[in-house]
Amino acid sequence: MTRILLFLDSSGLGGIESHIATLAEALPEAGFPAEVVFWRQYPGNAFEDRLRAAGLPFSNLGGRIDRLLGRLRSREPLLLHSHGYKAGILGRLAARIVRVPVVSTYHSGETGPFPVNLYQALDAWTGWMAEGLSVSSAIANRLPFRTAIVPNFLRFPPLEAAKRRQPQIGFVGRLSPEKAPDRFIDLALRMKGAASFHVFGDGAMRAELTERAGSSVIWHGMVRDPGAIWPGLDLLVIPSRAEGLPMAALEALARGIPVVSTPVGAMASVIGNGAAGWLVGPGSEAQILNGLSQGVQDWLALPPAERDALRIRAHRHGETEFGLEKGLARVLEAYRRAGA
Repeated sequence: MTRILLFLDSSGLGGIESHIATLAEALPEAGFPAEVVFWRQYPGNAFEDRLRAAGLPFSNLGGRIDRLLGRLRSREPLLLHSHGYKAGILGRLAARIVRVPVVSTYHSGETGPFPVNLYQALDAWTGWMAEGLSVSSAIANRLPFRTAIVPNFLRFPPLEAAKRRQPQIGFVGRLSPEKAPDRFIDLALRMKGAASFHVFGDGAMRAELTERAGSSVIWHGMVRDPGAIWPGLDLLVIPSRAEGLPMAALEALARGIPVVSTPVGAMASVIGNGAAGWLVGPGSEAQILNGLSQGVQDWLALPPAERDALRIRAHRHGETEFGLEKGLARVLEAYRRAGA
């Protein structure tokens, strides 16, 4: 059997980490032993805690390329599956030296500031050394070499009964410009009193947004167990300026939570022509805010029976398009193409 090394450089818990956790759980069920391999260790890494709690194997290389090469020289049949630009660059170079098959997934829907943009460019231009996968067509179209489109996916649990309460509307993600939490704060200020607005996440914009929001939102910070977020939400807002395919959107659909989103990355396929929520058209900041507000108002105006029907449609659409069986089959086909 071929062991899959899921290689990344990670200091926390986000969309990429959630996707890798799904793979680490599902691959052994498909006959591929899997292990998460960190480039280096960071203090207090919540992703390590999640893997440990789930009993999933992981190790770290201490930031040493010789340890990566030594691991790949194992007599055990291996395939390296890299995630993120640093793991992509290092993993492809090391795998080529040792002649181990390699698959690289491109997750990022935005170009980072200097020097991250240089690393991202190097990641893209060294992509010819691997079987490439992109989580959205927008990412695939900007890469210089062909990649297969394999959207993020996860295991969909049975849909639970709806809760009758004051509407709970949330933002889940990094507090950084590309995620546009400032738009969510403006939305909460505009619609204060119509619902309860919640922010899950942390980042560089936290201080300015806290001052700006006043009492219009409830701040939860970084939640170490993502599963604890969703029971407290009824509607997810994704106001982002750039995305690939956010795992938060899929995790929401897995709980029957509809989504109001800007038209970034693969969000059109997530919304599915209204099956799972509302997609806001492009435009100026004022037009986008108006669109987000209208989507939320449309959801609030639904009678309980129609809101319940939307929950069921969102869950069914998500499971059909982004469920574990379909997504894992695509990844396994990439492993076969790479030589596993």
